Amino acid sequence: MSRVENVSPQWIEAQYQAYKNDPQSVPDEWQSFFKGFDLGMENRDLLAPDHKPAAVQSMIRRYRDIGHIYACVDPLTPCKLDHPLLNLSEFGLEEADLQRTFATDSFILPEAPLKDIIDVLQQTYCRSLGLEFMHIPIPEERKWLHQHAEASRNRSDISRGRKFQTIKMLLRATKFESFLHRKFVGQKRFSLEGAESLIPLLDHLVEKAAELSIQQIVIGMPHRGRLNVLANIFEKPLENIFTEFSDNERYQIVGEGDVKYHKGYTTYRQFIQGRIRISLASNPSHLEAVDPVVEGKVRARQDRLEGDGQQLVMPLLIHGDAAFAGQGMVTETLNLSQLAGYKTGGTLHLIVNNQIGFTTTPEDARSTPYATDVAKMLNAPIFHVHGDDPEALIQAASMAIEYRQQFRKDVIIEMICYRRHGHNEGDEPFFTQPLMYEKIRNHPLTADIYKTQLLLEGFKEEEFQEVEDAFDKLLEAALDSNVCPLHEIFLKQWSHISREFSFDPVATGVDEATLNQLSAQLTTLPKEFTPHRKIAALLKKRHQAVTEGQAIDWGTGEALAFASLVNQGTSVRLSGQDSRRGTFNHRHATLYDNKTGEEYTALAQIASQADCRFDVFNSMLSEAAVLGFDYGYSVETPDDLTIWEAQFGDFANGAQVIIDQFIASSLAKWDRPTGITMFLPHGYEGQGPEHSSARIERYLQLCAGNNMQVVNPSTPAQLFHVLRRQVSTKYRRPLIVFTPKALLRHPACVSTLKDLTSGHFKEIIGDDLKPEGCRRVLLCSGKIYYDLLQQRSDCKHEDVAIIRIDQLYPLHKELLKKTLEPYKDSVEYFWVQEEIANGGGWDYLRPRLRDLIGTEPVYVGRKRSASTAVGSHRIHKKEQQDILDRAFATLK
Repeated sequence: MSRVENVSPQWIEAQYQAYKNDPQSVPDEWQSFFKGFDLGMENRDLLAPDHKPAAVQSMIRRYRDIGHIYACVDPLTPCKLDHPLLNLSEFGLEEADLQRTFATDSFILPEAPLKDIIDVLQQTYCRSLGLEFMHIPIPEERKWLHQHAEASRNRSDISRGRKFQTIKMLLRATKFESFLHRKFVGQKRFSLEGAESLIPLLDHLVEKAAELSIQQIVIGMPHRGRLNVLANIFEKPLENIFTEFSDNERYQIVGEGDVKYHKGYTTYRQFIQGRIRISLASNPSHLEAVDPVVEGKVRARQDRLEGDGQQLVMPLLIHGDAAFAGQGMVTETLNLSQLAGYKTGGTLHLIVNNQIGFTTTPEDARSTPYATDVAKMLNAPIFHVHGDDPEALIQAASMAIEYRQQFRKDVIIEMICYRRHGHNEGDEPFFTQPLMYEKIRNHPLTADIYKTQLLLEGFKEEEFQEVEDAFDKLLEAALDSNVCPLHEIFLKQWSHISREFSFDPVATGVDEATLNQLSAQLTTLPKEFTPHRKIAALLKKRHQAVTEGQAIDWGTGEALAFASLVNQGTSVRLSGQDSRRGTFNHRHATLYDNKTGEEYTALAQIASQADCRFDVFNSMLSEAAVLGFDYGYSVETPDDLTIWEAQFGDFANGAQVIIDQFIASSLAKWDRPTGITMFLPHGYEGQGPEHSSARIERYLQLCAGNNMQVVNPSTPAQLFHVLRRQVSTKYRRPLIVFTPKALLRHPACVSTLKDLTSGHFKEIIGDDLKPEGCRRVLLCSGKIYYDLLQQRSDCKHEDVAIIRIDQLYPLHKELLKKTLEPYKDSVEYFWVQEEIANGGGWDYLRPRLRDLIGTEPVYVGRKRSASTAVGSHRIHKKEQQDILDRAFATLK
């Protein structure tokens, strides 16, 4: 044991006190020890670790992380002057440290006094632009954002010319609304007042897009501010806009027309940097329903452009704050953004946050701090911007569009503003928000605020007055002018498509040699590809059926339809849940190598040889957004076959808004044709209420004016011909196809090769039964035909004819009449369906059949029910047999 270890602390303390009184009173070795101890105590502050450089770095990160919370972005709320979580004391820093120089890491100032560092941070993150981006997990993206923001202090060096253009657009936006208010008193226009900064923001975005070599922008937006956008961004003739306030008939609307704030428009804008095409999609009042439609339109354009389509065509969606937070369509559309079959290289979202939804305040409209929080699911950057600061909006716009081009991801700009009037111009907002609207009543116009700023910067009042006077004259002149003829750019791509529906048969057969060749290509795999053994057997069976010309099943007929179309240069897109394999295991359009997992799509190989596309995608588990996307895609591709497939036909009601507001009515409302095809698996097999009926009745209820085609093909050949007909006719209409489930492998539901090589789709299919001695005619559609056929055979009812209606709408009355003519002496006409009486085709066909045959047909089917089918398989079989028995029973 050493001497030091053998002494007590008390002894050492006593020796130290003796040393302090007289150093010579202790031994030399203790003098040296105590001397070193004193020296250490005198310099302990220098020897202790300095935490403040780390504290500064923490402060930088916190500004980046939560600076947006303290940014001054609300025109109706005073700016926060105290930032508790950003105070120096929060980081262990003091006022005395402000003049101290600190080295930083990954900051715009590598070394600077703390005061300068804080100044940069406050200017960048706490002024009228709050940047929310630290939730992004990718370091490269975060670095790009903070470097671009901090380098400019989040304030672009805006030229005098851009400032003047900004005030010009603000003044025009303001003047436009006030003019409509005076001239069209009491009419709804859903004004932009309170959010006029949207106009200079969009103006800059379009010009910036042209600068970045973007060739096209497709815009989707709600009704608020739409007329202002059409007038000032799209430069739609003012006289046409004003005429729409008067009368649709005078404006020569095609079809039924729609209200003025739902209509789309396409034009070109010319800038020094180049020309850019901008399109505004037509949309209904159903907020956010247009979102996936825009994405589909953009993807279709991107797919058909030479070069990098994602960099050349950009989607831009404008939202309201309440709708962005509240509508599920937003979340569904966001989820499409990075999926292979649906991505568009990033969408620029503009949220016009007027801090109210009709009469509902934010605390009742969402459960999140921001209306934009749902966008964090994509790890998208979010710019929160003061609506009365157009220059901050320009900065946000420039960064946002550059980010989109750089990273091909969605980006959000939230413009916080207000709504000067109620939900519409006849609404009284003081009923529900008296305090808010008292603030708004006393709040100056954005144009006046910016004018004051520019006057202080040296602009002249006369410059502004000239802009206002010129626009006033333009408005007044347009009010008294005739409608300007419009040559719709959109419709040019549809110019070769007829508006008129026709029953004229279209030859859709394909010669035998071609079908055999295509079958070989469909069933021959690359040498190195190892398929599942059952798939290999299936391919062999399919090719054998074609070469022998017999027993071509549904999957084979469908594959040959697709192959024959792409072989002739017609692109095909098929998307839906499980569409690659097929919900019921019948398609197998894409195969997977058993050893490597590698994909192989034979149809895509055939398409590539014909310089066209075959795309088949498994979609996300959504109906509304995916169908909306495919509808949008079809609108841009009149010569392609675009198909959306439901997993079960019942599930399509999850997309009812798209079906009602776009597919069934877009031609009548907006003169927007579409050839979208819907595959809806349908048929009663005892699988319960949600897996039986595709709701035939709902589609028939939407039919009028030959707006859609509703078919229930009963053979593979019928499917083959109707798909080929869809892109071969002179016209285009949505095609609703009720596809089978049990019939996919039904031994009687097959076609011959001859059925595919000649002829066309048959709307009505007669019976080979001779009319002599026929006591009854059964009219039916779909799967029930095969049940009736089996019952007739089993029970030898050779005096009953069975007529199939494979096209329910438009009903080919002349063909049906001709088909029934030989049986005119038959005394009994039955309509037979497996659906419930208030479903299927009965309610639609009943009056039409009565008019056609001169008597009320007897209904045979399930009873009326609130539910489409029973849940019990036993009861289902009993009901099904009862239908068959009654169909052939002798009438009492």
